[in-house]
Amino acid sequence: MENFDVIIIGSGHNALIAAAYLTRAGRSVLVLEKNDRPGGFLRTEELTLPGFKHDVYAAAHPLFTTGPAYADLRKDLEKRGLKYLNTDLPTGISMEDGRTAVLPTAFDALMEEVERLAPGDGAALASMFEQLNPYVNDVFGLFNMDLSSPEAAPIINRLLHVEGGAGYSSFAASLMTTARNTVSALKSPVTRAMLASWVTHLGRTPDEVGSGIWVPLTTMALMGGGMPTPEGGSEKLVQALVRLIKDQGGEILTHSHVDRIIVENGKAVGVRTDTGRKFLAKQAVVASTTPDQLYLSLLKDTEISPPLRTQAKQFRYGRGCVQIHLALSEPPEWLDERFHRVGQPHLTDGLDGFTLAIAQGMADLLPAKPTFTVDCSTNLDPSRAPEGKAIMRVQVLEVPIRPRGDAASQIDVRDGSWTRDLTERFTERVLGVVSKHIANIPSAVIGKYVVTPDTIARFNPNSGPGDPYGGAHDLAQSYLFRPLPGQPGHQTAIPNVYMLGAATWPGHGVNGGSGYIVAQKLLAQ
Repeated sequence: MENFDVIIIGSGHNALIAAAYLTRAGRSVLVLEKNDRPGGFLRTEELTLPGFKHDVYAAAHPLFTTGPAYADLRKDLEKRGLKYLNTDLPTGISMEDGRTAVLPTAFDALMEEVERLAPGDGAALASMFEQLNPYVNDVFGLFNMDLSSPEAAPIINRLLHVEGGAGYSSFAASLMTTARNTVSALKSPVTRAMLASWVTHLGRTPDEVGSGIWVPLTTMALMGGGMPTPEGGSEKLVQALVRLIKDQGGEILTHSHVDRIIVENGKAVGVRTDTGRKFLAKQAVVASTTPDQLYLSLLKDTEISPPLRTQAKQFRYGRGCVQIHLALSEPPEWLDERFHRVGQPHLTDGLDGFTLAIAQGMADLLPAKPTFTVDCSTNLDPSRAPEGKAIMRVQVLEVPIRPRGDAASQIDVRDGSWTRDLTERFTERVLGVVSKHIANIPSAVIGKYVVTPDTIARFNPNSGPGDPYGGAHDLAQSYLFRPLPGQPGHQTAIPNVYMLGAATWPGHGVNGGSGYIVAQKLLAQ
């Protein structure tokens, strides 16, 4: 039986970041991955036609490149082939009536843009930032800390309470407001939709309590990080991390599905795969998983407190996602020339239409008029397609995992399975909306591949029935309630078993936060 200091279950980017830190410090590390190669949702493949390299699931990495893990590992990763390409226009919005807006990384340029749309909105947006400014450093600092740790407690207290007085801070109040309310001071419906729509990429909805604070936070993050994507595809980050881990003595085994964590005398001593192979861990076992998988499956044979086990059973997943990958015979023809530089714009008819589509999805109906983002990686990285050609991804969030009807009463969903017919008809609806914003869609489409919620569920068990964000992110399942109220942090009920990944703080997306947090905890031991 093989022995290691640390065994990591799963190989998403957070797991690999933790392994990179640990192996750099001389710890012996084994990463076990059930799929054919490491990386989780960071996967680049020729999905449509030869030579067209699509990011199957996750794409841009703005939160990672502005975080401490990238700062620490950057030189080593660049030596192993990682190179980021970026834009000064990370996002924007195209309205169905032809109005457009962009969100530049430069503050003055953003002020100029919103003033163009509605005089006075520059001052209103600046005021939004000013109200958050006293708290910004503390907030972004918490993204790299376990919220349940003693070190985080004084920062959380400082954020929530008025210094030297009674009552709660304006930041505390902002945690309970909605994105719609946050943007209500802006007069332009274009700007309101551009800023509020981004909360859906954080697992929230614009009318959901708790979504409001994410409007200025996301805007600041996009301004600070842009929309960086690795040259050659999102998986290039994984490939560089894997090379670094192996160069530092770590081991990674694919096609290795762990079905149990072995616990003896209240301590994890190793893991067992579904083929019966066992590996021993001297220091810790780290699971890139969700709490239901951890406590109901991996620790199924271990004594766990009944309340915590019940909470694990009650862990909820959010709605699904449809990603339409397109191979194009030529670059997209935007009406606004600036969009050839925009990283990931929303296409919509406004905030009301956006939230109506979400409401229909919440009712398990296919939205009559989906709203979504698109990204065209070949704008910045021509290597992703043959010369003169392009790729485009259409990302439709808040889609029913198993629809029970169609809000437009045009598509027969039958039993709700994402059959070829259902997928094709919904794709036609989405591309019909795209055609109102991009002149040569669908005429330029020469290849197509669609990822549906059931595709996501089959590929990654952390998505449950098809939630790409690893569990619902509403207020009752966020912050100190994530992953569970009885486990408000990355250390589990078994002292030397840790969790990381989308189900833990700071949540989903390519941010590297939980990998960094868990690595620091283990290195401190």
